[in-house]
Amino acid sequence: MSTYKTISSADIKTTRTNLNQLIDFVEEDVSGSITRKKFQVFVTSSGATAVTSSLFHTVFDQNHSLQTANEIFDVTVGIFSGSDTVANATAGLNQDINGKLLFPSQSLMMREKVNIYRQYAQLLLGNAESRFTAPFSNSTTEDNVDEALFLNFKRLFVRDGIKRESFAMKLFASASGDSPGTADSLHIADEFRHDGNTTADNKMNGNIEVNANHPGTGSVIITDVGAASSIERSQFGGDVGNIVNAANTGETMGLMFYQQGIAILDMKKVFNANQIMSGSLQGVGTTGNAELSGSFIPHFVVSASIDQMIDHVCQTRFGSGSNTFLTFQNNTQINSTLVFCRATADEFNYSSNPTYTDASGNIVVIDESQRNVQKSFSFVTTVGLYDANEQLLAAAKLSRPVEKNDEKDLTFRVRLDF
Repeated sequence: MSTYKTISSADIKTTRTNLNQLIDFVEEDVSGSITRKKFQVFVTSSGATAVTSSLFHTVFDQNHSLQTANEIFDVTVGIFSGSDTVANATAGLNQDINGKLLFPSQSLMMREKVNIYRQYAQLLLGNAESRFTAPFSNSTTEDNVDEALFLNFKRLFVRDGIKRESFAMKLFASASGDSPGTADSLHIADEFRHDGNTTADNKMNGNIEVNANHPGTGSVIITDVGAASSIERSQFGGDVGNIVNAANTGETMGLMFYQQGIAILDMKKVFNANQIMSGSLQGVGTTGNAELSGSFIPHFVVSASIDQMIDHVCQTRFGSGSNTFLTFQNNTQINSTLVFCRATADEFNYSSNPTYTDASGNIVVIDESQRNVQKSFSFVTTVGLYDANEQLLAAAKLSRPVEKNDEKDLTFRVRLDF
């Protein structure tokens, strides 16, 4: 028959500890075609002139076709429905009787870009019609985040949240120019490829890549420095910190939602919005492509598909080398319950194992001369925790047996982490 001892509330303590882990991502994971997976679910029509695109890309830490590959983060873009970019792109068409936004054929996936922004606003701000602003609490026009780049870090790396003031990211404000003397111009049809080659087919497909010899220019480091002392809170998105220019912390460039693991970058601030881009893009038309000649914002973000925008940003603005482009520390909260199991000198010195005694009820001893003088003792190997109905809830195994006799007062600490 087993013996039990009631554990009082004074013997139970609860604690919470935080564990931080350093995470860093390299440039080639983001820029590479085999480490960035596309999910092409959007199509304009059927036939040779159809345009297909994803709504987001998932970045992996290695070839995404391998079973050992881990998802790092998702990246996508969105545009606020009430922005000047959307108003100017509608060209007076506005919306139909069902409230659906209407855009001319020169634009591509504008409704999808608007809907993505709305989804993030609903999740993080609690209202799909809300607008992100950076700084978070400001409402001035220049602080509106109308053209946003969203980075969703996966739970595997975020855990219970991102540690404040640990986020840092390096990116390029501008893509390289297409010829000497035109550093502020990017000619898409020249098809800057990683292998340095250009082909007519690539030009017609409107792919946007960057030559390994033509990296982005104007590198900038953005960080959430100062977030620990100026943390704000969204009722739906949790703690929010401002992402600022490391060289000028007064220049806010985006937002970080720490518990959600979502970074929102204001593309008109982190990138050179006025950089001229020209060339051939995939578009809706008889030839299956559209000519672009205009600035990054608003012309490129309006005319390019989401796939083309993400390709361009990942390959030209995040770099393509083996250097770290983004780092942060995650935060894992460990909740612990400590149960102190106390055995006084006269407790648990006897074993309930049937082999502990003989048929006469006497303790089995090795030396018969000690039968009447030897005191009972036991070796503790396991501590079991039971409920009121004597149902086993948890068992703690000791690393080695511990002798218990009437000269020892022992306390075993059982720790349950969750």
